[in-house]
Amino acid sequence: MNLILKSSTARSPVYFIASATSLSSWPPDTLPEIAFAGRSNVGKSSLINALVGKKKIAHTSKTPGKTRCINFFEFKSLFNLVDLPGYGYAKVSQKERTSWKKMVEEYLQKRKTLAGLVILADVRRLLQEEEWMLIDLCRKLHLEFVVALTKCDKPRSNERRKLIASIQTRYPDIITVPTSAISGRGINELLGKIVSMSQACRVKKV
Repeated sequence: MNLILKSSTARSPVYFIASATSLSSWPPDTLPEIAFAGRSNVGKSSLINALVGKKKIAHTSKTPGKTRCINFFEFKSLFNLVDLPGYGYAKVSQKERTSWKKMVEEYLQKRKTLAGLVILADVRRLLQEEEWMLIDLCRKLHLEFVVALTKCDKPRSNERRKLIASIQTRYPDIITVPTSAISGRGINELLGKIVSMSQACRVKKV
């Protein structure tokens, strides 16, 4: 599902910064950033809530494709988490899908403090064209990334092995992390990967 960020209290270590649709409206790039990308209904908001340990920092929308901008929020003054628009929602016009694609590619290519990307994939399905395009773009940009397999709260060992095998057949070096926002599986491992990517961040040269 898509992420709709909500502003938290002033005391909260996790809080909303801004929503943006273009480079000119991005917030200042003062902290390393970890971006999240995935298909509509992949469980993005639930995963981010689990990662930050808050139930209502992000809430799910009943309408897939609701997130139509890039949302930024800060995590414990250490790094920013960035929600990219969901993709693959059939009821969105081709014009709007093209606009989202341009928005996401501009962010991935030009954000100087982007430290890494978390690509979310539903464990029940093999990767589709959009996921492979993101992976290929990350490799082209030499951008660190990890594939988070969502909805691993139920016994789906065969599906998980099949998905991981299909990924590693194409790119053996890709890191995959099975996760569940319900059981907490893989949350600490994924958070560790995120912290590692943020610490390794180097400001890109203009």
